Amino acid sequence: MQSLLTTLLIADSVLIIIAVMMQPSKQQDALSALSGGSMDPSGHTKSRGFEAFMEKVTLVLGVVFFGLAIALAYIASH
Repeated sequence: MQSLLTTLLIADSVLIIIAVMMQPSKQQDALSALSGGSMDPSGHTKSRGFEAFMEKVTLVLGVVFFGLAIALAYIASH
């Protein structure tokens, strides 16, 4: 069981790296920053399309990573 969780943790780690590298950069040019283009009232830009999808994928992979890490630590301690 421990080797299976370790293998899943490594695979998830690689997928997180790929997902983070595929996310589009969030840099804005100076004109957009000065004019406040496409910002909501809280000051964050709204994600749409591919960017929103990649944020969700990264979030899910991160939750899976921590779940696997906690399960692996539990199994290793017992």
